Amino acid sequence: MPKMFDKWRLQSPYYDDSHHEWADTVRRFVQREISPNIDAWERAGSLPRELHRKAAEVGILGLGFPEEYGGVREGVDPFHGLISGVEMADVGAGGLLASLMIHGVALPPLIAAGSAELKQRIVPEVLAGEKIMALGVTEPSGGSDVAALKTRAERKGDRYVVNGSKTFITSGMRADYYVVAVRTGGPGARGISLLLLEKGMKGFSQTPLEKMGWHCSDTATLYFEDVEVPVENLIGEEGGAFRGLMANFNGERVGIASSSNAFAMVCLEEALDWARERETFGVRLNQNQAIRHKFSEMSRQIFATQAWVDRACDAVMRGRDDAGEIALLKIQGARTMEYCAREAAQILGGASYLRGCKVERIYREVRPNVIAGGSEEIMLDLAAKQLGYV
Repeated sequence: MPKMFDKWRLQSPYYDDSHHEWADTVRRFVQREISPNIDAWERAGSLPRELHRKAAEVGILGLGFPEEYGGVREGVDPFHGLISGVEMADVGAGGLLASLMIHGVALPPLIAAGSAELKQRIVPEVLAGEKIMALGVTEPSGGSDVAALKTRAERKGDRYVVNGSKTFITSGMRADYYVVAVRTGGPGARGISLLLLEKGMKGFSQTPLEKMGWHCSDTATLYFEDVEVPVENLIGEEGGAFRGLMANFNGERVGIASSSNAFAMVCLEEALDWARERETFGVRLNQNQAIRHKFSEMSRQIFATQAWVDRACDAVMRGRDDAGEIALLKIQGARTMEYCAREAAQILGGASYLRGCKVERIYREVRPNVIAGGSEEIMLDLAAKQLGYV
């Protein structure tokens, strides 16, 4: 865990003994299983499946999910989830969170609306780390405009026949199960449904995508050519997927804001360690007023963002979350990360341009945090509408 957040957590009224204990548990897991291996996983372009099983054993994958499927819900609140993300952010690799925790956005629609048989067959394997699950919404023709998606599923007897494609799909190559948004009806939001597709279905293929960052998280384009999906794999009612997908975004956006701010803390701390050791013109770098001001400004933004994250998380927990405010929070988190990554790179100088430096990796991974869960421009417009400015 970044030292800044550790101090914040110990002083915050939002965190109790259970949060402190959970932070210690995840921290030990990260130090034991992730920190020694993350650079190798980045080079390999993927996480080992064994990591999912190990994360499940300590409760990371099941956190907040129903206990009847192997989850851990008693005594758990959204702050426990944020702590997991902050602890794992300490290694400075956004792909770790994106790939290991992708079930956090793929499973909720299934749990909320799937049949009992479907949930019993799929959810326990995913929470045990035996199977990997992905969410397929974004298409080559558009991202945030979910209501305009084009992938089509036509019912023919006891099957849906799916044609189309999805892109930028996290864990798209490794996943065993895919919750896919399809059009079963007419244009607009009311024509959208969710289907569960499984790897190996005839006509379902994937191609990997190479990226600027998130190297340990595989990303893919999915292709559907007359893929036959059993009617039993429909999640919820036909045409009823849009509202659930939109509700799923609030939690995702708070999580993105939190992890973005955690990466900002990592940048500050790595730069501070450097500035305390590096000498220029006969003095340590942190003795220069210009450098001290950088640290103060980075801290100002980080503290403000963390307070907002905690406030929003508390609102989600109480069922009082506001989509417009959360949209702005997501922007705040990403901008804080971007600012701190830039300033940290300035402080480290040439060292920040070398692989193996956390700041170098985080700087490359700013853009996914700005774009994922809704681009900055979309978020600003959503906030204006939700807050009554139009």
